Amino acid sequence: MRTQANGISDPLLCVSRQQRWVWAKKNRTKSRVRARVEHPFRILKRVFGFDKVRYRGLAKNHHRLCANFALINLYLHRKRLAMMTA
Repeated sequence: MRTQANGISDPLLCVSRQQRWVWAKKNRTKSRVRARVEHPFRILKRVFGFDKVRYRGLAKNHHRLCANFALINLYLHRKRLAMMTA
């Protein structure tokens, strides 16, 4: 088996095809979860401008964050809500 001492720097080249397939499947699952979790934070920063905290104190910032996430839910489902009202 060839290792890093033999000049291979990528550990995926040292494992079998089946192990690479298992790793790829695990990475695909992790990236799906990560995308679902990080998408609302992107909307929070880009659409609603929550880059820096505005208020002094945890409670006020927490209430602003909760209100913004409620608005994000409405923003994400705006097309569905528009069809329901039409």
